[in-house]
Amino acid sequence: MSRSLSMRGSMRSRRDLPPPGKTIERLESMVDGGNFYEAQQMYKSTSARYIAVHKYSEALDILQSGALVQLKHGQVTCGGELAVLFVDILITGEFPYSEQFFDRIRKIYEAFPRITVPHFLGEDYDDEGHKLSEAISAAKVRAESCSSFLKAAIRWSAEFGTSRNGSPELHVMLAEYIYSESPETDMTKVSSHFVRGNDPKKFASMLVNFMSKCYPGEDDTAIARGVLMYLSQGNLRDANLLMDEMKEQLKSVNSDFPKTDLIQFIMYLLPTLERDAYPLFRTLRQKYKTSTDRDAVFQELLDEIAAKFYNIQRQNPLEGLFSEMFRI
Repeated sequence: MSRSLSMRGSMRSRRDLPPPGKTIERLESMVDGGNFYEAQQMYKSTSARYIAVHKYSEALDILQSGALVQLKHGQVTCGGELAVLFVDILITGEFPYSEQFFDRIRKIYEAFPRITVPHFLGEDYDDEGHKLSEAISAAKVRAESCSSFLKAAIRWSAEFGTSRNGSPELHVMLAEYIYSESPETDMTKVSSHFVRGNDPKKFASMLVNFMSKCYPGEDDTAIARGVLMYLSQGNLRDANLLMDEMKEQLKSVNSDFPKTDLIQFIMYLLPTLERDAYPLFRTLRQKYKTSTDRDAVFQELLDEIAAKFYNIQRQNPLEGLFSEMFRI
């Protein structure tokens, strides 16, 4: 057989790849039987064959099935890898953002294990906290794996959707997962995703929950950071909604905002931004500078707020901590 005939036969056989249904069933059985690594390699190689002939929808079906079944069995690294490959195909195939694909991403997201990490040593732990250390390490793997998947999905939605910041719903999902599952909660990351989301009420609930378990002095900083982040995006409406919703939720549990200068600054700042009052804005910054200096990013956020609301040119536009904070 000539080389050209051989190549045509190979190309034809690849184009004639069968529907992936039986392959998916076989691979799921392998995972159910505990052959996680072997199945993982086959998920990747099989989907690659469909990708090579531009059968992206079939490749998506294979990768979604693999991610779900691996995660069902607690194989977070394997499931997370296939989940990221799923998003890679959305980009390669130039699939536009849609509710259908959002639902598929959400289904994978919901399959990631959620296991509470104990915050104290009980009788089940040895003197060195060995089991606790293992639990924390496993939690970090889960959080990093799910975060990588959702960040990839957000980048896809930003490129092929209508929002330059990416899907607001995906941002909320990522914020919730980081807050609830990361053993070392980074409130700056959590807040940066909530403010690019579309659910101030859920953000308020998270902050109220955080207030009940954080160290003294962290509560007002977290609240101020959330409000200032909204404002740095020019979003006065959701900044006010966040404070109003927190007020209602705190009232329902017989609590209130922290009585600090930083919260007082936020209370004065919000109505100031509703009118053309840059001199008052500048006076507030000077008066409460000691409080706003508590977090290194607050001054950058306030510079951006001045630019958004009063057209005051930033000296270093979008540089430093501010740009890092909103990086996906």
